[in-house]
Amino acid sequence: MSRRFLPISKEDLDERGWDTLDIVLITGDAYVDHPSYGAALIGRALEDAGFKVGIIAQPDWKKPDDFVKLGRPRLFFGVSAGNLDSMVANYTANRKLRRTDDYSAGGKPFKRPDRASILYANKIREVFPGAMVVLGGVEASLRRLAHYDYWSDTVKRSILLDSKADILVYGMGERQVLEISRRLARGENKHDLNNINGTVIARSSIDGINDYVEIPSFEEVASHKDKFIHAFKKIYSETDPHRGKCVIQKHGGRFVIQLPGALPLTSAELDKLYLLDYARSWHRAYDKDGGVPGFETVRFSITSHRGCPGSCNFCSLYLHQGRIVQSRSPGSILKEAEILTRLKGFGGTITDVGGPTANLYKCECKFWKNEGACRDKLCLIPSKCENLTLGYSQTIKLWDECAKIPKVKHIFIGSGLRHDLLTDRLSGEYLRRLCASHISGRIKVAPEYCGDAILKLMNKPTFGVYEQFVSRFNETNRQLHKKQFLVNYFINAHPGTSLLDALGLALILMSKGLRPEQIQDFIPLPMTASGCMYYTEKDISTGNPIYVAKGERARRLQRALIQYNQPQNKKYILEALKLLNRPDLKNKFMRAITPKK
Repeated sequence: MSRRFLPISKEDLDERGWDTLDIVLITGDAYVDHPSYGAALIGRALEDAGFKVGIIAQPDWKKPDDFVKLGRPRLFFGVSAGNLDSMVANYTANRKLRRTDDYSAGGKPFKRPDRASILYANKIREVFPGAMVVLGGVEASLRRLAHYDYWSDTVKRSILLDSKADILVYGMGERQVLEISRRLARGENKHDLNNINGTVIARSSIDGINDYVEIPSFEEVASHKDKFIHAFKKIYSETDPHRGKCVIQKHGGRFVIQLPGALPLTSAELDKLYLLDYARSWHRAYDKDGGVPGFETVRFSITSHRGCPGSCNFCSLYLHQGRIVQSRSPGSILKEAEILTRLKGFGGTITDVGGPTANLYKCECKFWKNEGACRDKLCLIPSKCENLTLGYSQTIKLWDECAKIPKVKHIFIGSGLRHDLLTDRLSGEYLRRLCASHISGRIKVAPEYCGDAILKLMNKPTFGVYEQFVSRFNETNRQLHKKQFLVNYFINAHPGTSLLDALGLALILMSKGLRPEQIQDFIPLPMTASGCMYYTEKDISTGNPIYVAKGERARRLQRALIQYNQPQNKKYILEALKLLNRPDLKNKFMRAITPKK
């Protein structure tokens, strides 16, 4: 393993004897050469295909020099805001600037601009007129068509138009980027790249486009909320890579054309991708800053699979990684485990073998390979579909094989788990082995809320299912003579939740002795179902109006009730109880507040 980074400077090019690059990737993250970072993943895939690739990480968008240091690439600039939407990276749920950025050296904030994809792409146009720009990453993927933008509280155009990029790649992107690169290398004109699945293009005409659905225009969805819902539901229904059609949306005099999704990578393709020659470290240029904080959480972890069939309404995975689970082979994961044991600082613990949901490794459906995910049926709601099979026995065998590798002392599961898939008879041995050997005292689960009406809006299992899991988890640990805990994740102020709902959740948590620390204020991510409900204030499945807490004060009062034990919430709790006309609960809540140390 050479552990040589991709070039980031003219000196790096000289060292390799290169005059020019084929492709320059620009990212809003610091450069960490690890497969959990998008720029590294795409960069190494292109390098493996024979292309000369360089990376410009977190360029100063005010300085043209930062964009020209690797020269003009022969084929294109690939632009991404990084592993997060830049607005999520820069701002809290209450639209306040974040104090740190885990994807930047030293955790320093403000190293990426707001709406980074647009600014980076426009800066390239300024310094390299006529250069081809390929837009990708999460920010581009979730803003590929007209979308509600929480931070400006407006409906915005497709980011493809605002960035003036030539083509947008949505989804994970490896397959599309490789095809774009190969076709350009063969001499194809960039304007002929109009039939690559998993991409979005803009054209003045839709002549030659067949088998498509046209959704309400940008102008219509920006002024009519019912048309916004109609457009969203059409986009949602055409996302599957096997059965999805082209989706066309007019923006003024131009048509934004979303081609059908790219097919998921096969197990063999994933295996190859995750075993490429990554340095598995942040670039040495960041040593002086103490490195990149976000890397510490994945340094000794392994990605075992992609995709999630859960379809949670607030989650962006459906529109980015998709519902079809793609799993690596056990052999590939074992090879990566061996690589980890040879890394500097490895102390014997693999911190995670997981993905979006840890217990969906090797999850399969007989329809996925040839027909895709069902249009009119969900995989896990209201309960697991009988056609969906879980890979628990294969996972247990994988854990056992990992444990045999010299220098490996522990294999922990750090990713979250679907608790609803750990309540039946078939999951018993998986849960027992998990609790016995593969958690460091805690399991992450996400009940999210307690009211079933709210959970239905979230597309999550009922609270009764969560209670079944808790009982089973506790009984399993009792049998193992272990004292282990649940890290419960809750969402505050999701569309449909009122102050009265927050009170109900608080009272249930109080009765169970739960003092939640992991509370996430709801953020309406672009092109998610919950984001659509937040903007339109309607249940998109029924069209009925719902309450949405939109002001910071309203959200703050709900959060205070849920985190009832925190002293700083006292005045907000009292205000909430007054608004609810529940003075009878005052003493109960005041007794529950944890005294300051």
